[in-house]
Amino acid sequence: MLRADLHVHSCHSGLTGNLAFLRSLDCYSEPDAVYRQARARGMDLVTITDHDSIDGVLELLSCRPDATDVFMGEEISCWWPGTSLEVHVAAYGHTESDHRELQRLRTNVHDVLAYLRAQRILAAVNHPFHFYRGQVPLDQYVQLLTTAGGVEARNGAMLRAQNELTATLAASLRAEGSRCGMVAGSDSHTLRRVGLTWTAAAGTTREAFLASLRDGGGEPGGRHGTWVSLSADVYGVVAHYWASLAGLTRQRHSVSRRALGLGFSLLSLPFQFTPAFVAAAQQSSEAAHCREYARALVGDRAPALGAMEGEQA
Repeated sequence: MLRADLHVHSCHSGLTGNLAFLRSLDCYSEPDAVYRQARARGMDLVTITDHDSIDGVLELLSCRPDATDVFMGEEISCWWPGTSLEVHVAAYGHTESDHRELQRLRTNVHDVLAYLRAQRILAAVNHPFHFYRGQVPLDQYVQLLTTAGGVEARNGAMLRAQNELTATLAASLRAEGSRCGMVAGSDSHTLRRVGLTWTAAAGTTREAFLASLRDGGGEPGGRHGTWVSLSADVYGVVAHYWASLAGLTRQRHSVSRRALGLGFSLLSLPFQFTPAFVAAAQQSSEAAHCREYARALVGDRAPALGAMEGEQA
């Protein structure tokens, strides 16, 4: 069995959506530092799944051109047409030309999944109940998960309740005859949690590992998320943003942008508890939604969903 953290970010993941005027990166981790941390944590294989970018993996491969333990990864931000539903689709083992085509198609998640199926590219829907709030009927959304070929059944930034709902749903879909593989990853935006959540699958090479995952042979392992771990990631990104203002990271700011960032940081110092409060409130809300989805699914899904709903309550 080989292990890989199948959901991890680097400094190529773009800008954070929060307080966009500050131009803070979503992650400040250097690709080679991600590699070294993953290997130090016992990962046999390494990928980077930046938001709508493969530059992190390409940079890593340029640093380690002979590496046989690195493979392509990406987290594609897609949309369900005509709705506000954002769906994050992970792709693995694809090419640069595939990346360009997937970026062209990502305004329609159905087109993205159809392309991935046609090209036999390993794919999974990441944290499937993170953005879902009933924008489309639940049965239609579950059908999308069956067409994706896989779901992220354990995300190191998501609560155990959300991860277990996804894993149990995937197991019930398998029992109904659908091919629904399970993957896992830390979803770490700092180096702190890289390699603490992983996917194990049979194989002795990266190609065999990916083939095993395409056949549904992935086994999620490692840690679930808590509001504490999520808050720590947020504060880690904030600390690196401050370092970027001081010129200590690869991100460079203009004089005016640096002055704006420093001024905002000083003014917001009395409110530095806010990210922890927001993380706790967000995950409490997500736990409630997971209980709601479990109740909706229990009527026509595996009995295990009913048992899980009781545990969550």
